[in-house]
Amino acid sequence: MSKPSGLLFTLFLAISGSCQGAVSSSVPSISKVEPPFWWTRMAEPNLQLMVYGQDLADARVHVEYPGVTVTGTEREQNPNYLFINLNIATSTQPGTLTLELRGDDWRQSIDYVLAPRRSGSAERQGFDSSDTIYLITPDRFANGEPANDSTADTKEEADRTDPNGRHGGDIAGMQVHLDYIADMGFTQIWPNPLIENDQPQYSYHGYSATDFYRIDPRYGSNASFKAFVAAAKEKGIGVIQDMVPNHIGDGHWWLADLPSGDWLNGKGIETGEYEYTNHARTVHMDPYASHKDHQLFTDGWFVDSMPDPNQRNPRMANYLIQNAIWWVEYADLSGIRVDTYAYSDADFLTNWSARLMQEYPNFNIVGEEWTRQAALVAYWQAGNKNRNGYISHVPSMMDFPLLYGLRDGLEKPETWSTGLVTLYESLANDVLYPDPNNLVILGGNHDMSRLYSQLDEDLGKFRMAVAYIATMRGIPQFYYGDEILAKSPKRRDDGVVRSDFPGGWAGDKVNAFTGKGLSIEQKQAQQFVRTLFNWRKDKEVLHNGELTHFAPIDGLYVYFRYDEKDTVMVAINKSDRPRELPLTHLSEILGGKSTATDITNGQSNTLNELVIPPGDVLVTEIF
Repeated sequence: MSKPSGLLFTLFLAISGSCQGAVSSSVPSISKVEPPFWWTRMAEPNLQLMVYGQDLADARVHVEYPGVTVTGTEREQNPNYLFINLNIATSTQPGTLTLELRGDDWRQSIDYVLAPRRSGSAERQGFDSSDTIYLITPDRFANGEPANDSTADTKEEADRTDPNGRHGGDIAGMQVHLDYIADMGFTQIWPNPLIENDQPQYSYHGYSATDFYRIDPRYGSNASFKAFVAAAKEKGIGVIQDMVPNHIGDGHWWLADLPSGDWLNGKGIETGEYEYTNHARTVHMDPYASHKDHQLFTDGWFVDSMPDPNQRNPRMANYLIQNAIWWVEYADLSGIRVDTYAYSDADFLTNWSARLMQEYPNFNIVGEEWTRQAALVAYWQAGNKNRNGYISHVPSMMDFPLLYGLRDGLEKPETWSTGLVTLYESLANDVLYPDPNNLVILGGNHDMSRLYSQLDEDLGKFRMAVAYIATMRGIPQFYYGDEILAKSPKRRDDGVVRSDFPGGWAGDKVNAFTGKGLSIEQKQAQQFVRTLFNWRKDKEVLHNGELTHFAPIDGLYVYFRYDEKDTVMVAINKSDRPRELPLTHLSEILGGKSTATDITNGQSNTLNELVIPPGDVLVTEIF
């Protein structure tokens, strides 16, 4: 059968489903069925439905549909939740099955859609080192549909004058500017979470989910998100979804009628009997960590408004696993970024990542472990030989140790122990990683000061950072607005860091999409970013080539990316004087090569005439 139009769903009950029938006046009502629909021919044949309504827990469930079997039901303490376990055989055909729920004196039915899987879904290619990721805070990027800035079914209204309020950016705004994103050379978009965050205030960031299966209406709809991903794909751009299994918002619909007392970590949300996380990230791999510190780290809440799900509850764990798979399949994603990765239960993370990679063997998932300790980042990457036997299936992690090496190396003065030597030494951490080329490298994100400001608004240092991110091993990630030298205080100030992108709102005097009103320096920076990342797209040597670097000498740091066909040289001159290349020192890579072509302007020079200006960087191809 063709894919039902009802798949663009309203969340109450089933996307294309309905509840029917009654044999008594006390027939239980059904409000939600999640996942709202599913697919045939998934790698995992078992599916667990969460059905929410009134007094459903003791219902008997019957289905007659070829290939589909009810293997049992489960319940929590709350009688309003029923968990139905289905087995969907490989031979099952797409269609609508009817689940019949029966009580002693009532009968209720649910129509549930099994949709056909799109061709090639299981073999989808996740983002990799050939990509560059553009990170966007959707509320602050562009307002493509002003009519949804405030909606009748959400609490917080738009107020662009409030740095911590909603400003009106949305999915339509991202979609209308796909050409700009593609023109800048970016091949993946990672938006901060788009699912519903119906909190009374400070809800724009997206990390306080109130409904896991609904796009926030102030951003658009499930259908518009799916259409955005499809439109991006036509431009050669994949979409990575930001997911947060570690915490929810206290406005989540569960909180009004929790399934059980152990659905969340802590003894009781109403009485405040929960603890806060101690942020002791090392407890998972620390052989001396106390049980209490371990428990506080994973079970503690971030803040009062972010309840912590208990992922040791098997139904909670299965819910989160299926939700992640549902979004990949529904929206046709090319990756997942996992917020606050290590704060979740470690066994849950193993199962969560294994299930996703079982469904999508070529997929990519990047976890956030915000630390300077490379060993801790390595602990969570798939393939790491952890001494305690812990196994992860997450292919990628954010390379925060390298970020700190980059920022510190460029910001701090040149001494025997500070400056570029910090950046140089950071790469030695690669000996710890199972796959350093699958780490996501970055100069900044939505949780820290803007890169340009951190580097003291020094355009030369900014160029050094961009060149490094564009040419270093790994998968580059770039934060929206950095290309036009967006500013912020050095001390973290989220509302200012996540600033509105100029030109994203009607009436903006400056338009960074067209260049109108940008300063000369902003235009230069934007063009520098555009040139490097467009050049990088087709450079296999930067995607998978070898890397050799030479220890900095008096503020000059040189490294090479090379393979059998190409050689790229990056020379960072942080000193205050022009520098010539130490050709003899670099001869093991240069060999008989004699000419360098500057990527940014196309000019060629012989190597013995090449001069790196003070406080600047050269990115060259060597012949």
